[in-house]
Amino acid sequence: MLPAAAAFLPEITFQTSRASGPGGQNVNKVESRVELRWHLMDSEVLTDTQKQLILEKVANQLTAEGLLLLTAQDDRSQLRNKEIVLARFHELLLKSLRRPKPRKATKPSKSAVRKRLDGKKKDGEKKANRRRVE
Repeated sequence: MLPAAAAFLPEITFQTSRASGPGGQNVNKVESRVELRWHLMDSEVLTDTQKQLILEKVANQLTAEGLLLLTAQDDRSQLRNKEIVLARFHELLLKSLRRPKPRKATKPSKSAVRKRLDGKKKDGEKKANRRRVE
């Protein structure tokens, strides 16, 4: 079970910068792009097994120091971008901790096997009838 998003706030640092994209003259003056930084292995909120699961899933998104970096510059508002990046962070953690259901091996039914073989036999006879008769 994942703790509430608020539990991670003391471990998260935010950095702002000027965003590209829509905003007109505002984009040159206001730092609306938000970058979330979180150190996975230093987290006190997660257990070691949860850290290991997340590490396996997001290893390619971590820096060499083990920092997870997420950015948002979707909105003109810095506050809204902060909310967006926090939502992405929480969704990423939820996806990483979700375990897939194990696949149960199944066999085709006897009638399905029989139907498939009958179809193959009919196709073979159809092709055999196309040959020249000598």
